Amino acid sequence: MNITIRGNRSGNSSRGRRAVAAVAFTAAFALTATACGDDGSGAGGDEGKEGSGKGEITFWDNNGGVRTDVWKEIIKDFEAKNPDIHVKYVPIPAESVQSKYDTAIQGGGLPDVGGVGAAMLAGISAQDALEPLDDRLSGSSLEGKLNPGMIDSVRAAGGGNRLFTVPTSASNGVLYYRTDLFKAAGLDAPTNWSKFYEAAKKLTDKGDNRFGYTIRGGEGSIAQALDAAYGQSGIGSFWDGDKTTVNDPKNVAALEKYVALYKNNTPAADVNNDFKKMNAQWDTGQIGMLSHNLGSYTDHVKALGEGKFRGLPNPTTDEGIRVQVSNPVDGLGLFKSSKKKAAAWKFIEFAASHESNSKWNESAGAIPANIAASKDPWVNKAEPTKLAAAALNDGSLKVVQLPYYLPDWNTISKADNEPNYQKVLLGKMSAKEFLDTLAEQLNKAQAEWKEQNK
Repeated sequence: MNITIRGNRSGNSSRGRRAVAAVAFTAAFALTATACGDDGSGAGGDEGKEGSGKGEITFWDNNGGVRTDVWKEIIKDFEAKNPDIHVKYVPIPAESVQSKYDTAIQGGGLPDVGGVGAAMLAGISAQDALEPLDDRLSGSSLEGKLNPGMIDSVRAAGGGNRLFTVPTSASNGVLYYRTDLFKAAGLDAPTNWSKFYEAAKKLTDKGDNRFGYTIRGGEGSIAQALDAAYGQSGIGSFWDGDKTTVNDPKNVAALEKYVALYKNNTPAADVNNDFKKMNAQWDTGQIGMLSHNLGSYTDHVKALGEGKFRGLPNPTTDEGIRVQVSNPVDGLGLFKSSKKKAAAWKFIEFAASHESNSKWNESAGAIPANIAASKDPWVNKAEPTKLAAAALNDGSLKVVQLPYYLPDWNTISKADNEPNYQKVLLGKMSAKEFLDTLAEQLNKAQAEWKEQNK
């Protein structure tokens, strides 16, 4: 069933952000809800039904295209073991999934099951669109078998009280670097920020169209910018009381140094690059380093081969402190409007089970949420995944948790400040002005959230 729904995105004013807090988000542009949970009428807040545990359910993949092949394998396995259930697979590109959900929540057409990352969880749960999963998880085949830290992360992202998604993976930030280019230039691995900047400069040859680094200036740029700021400053918390630390003078100085790489040691096209363009650009072999996450590892192996690059956790300060902003834990949510919740839950259980979770994460190069899957042999063979998991588990990494729980988080980090960050790269706004603006908006959103959750 196809339903066309239209909506308008909220603006950048304080009044607009408060409206967003009330309904979380509105649609960015006209979208077609190409798949329906049952009859296509489900919207946020609808109660739905348990159903018979049979029939057709609809699943929205929140990284469609990139992970389509592995999801189709998992669905095939699931249907073989559950012949009375058919899964309608709908691939949604990562860059449009938030708007897709917002439109369906307001106008109808939600799926039964959907991929919901921590970054968008607060906005969706605030609209009463997701079924709490605490009781379903308790006593299920997954009880005690999922990484407690990932469960805590998605619980916190949803507001802290209830579990709205079953975590499936963590895709930590990684600094990828070309080992062949580093060796030819006589450079050490970029294990700290001093070595990172040295390499960015030495590997740049503009005349030969070679650059030391590629910086993310387009969609999704804010988390990477904050990763670089906190990573260099060594500040280990996003909040100091009720005030954010984003505009701490140490973070301002760190961001100033980082954005100075743009056009000097990075391509000029980076100002508009999202993660797909940035990764594709690095895979051409003309760039020395790339900051992304574990999710792109397998693509780099296909493009470059395993012997030409490595992936390390975020560089340390010169004093050996490693700080990284949280990267979203991905998960599967059960939508409240579903009329076949029993069948939908069976699919979530299967997808998060040892075999399926291992299969999906091996394809993505991410850290499995299923504890047994995280111990499978492939994890040790995929070096970036192994190192990222070790940094998480050995206590050497300080994680600065981004406030995904704020209903305004996506509006502030995307609609309001991605354009501002581009101005910083282009020299039209200072790093201090950018971080001060971001801090003001975050402090206000935090105060409103606390008031609403007294």
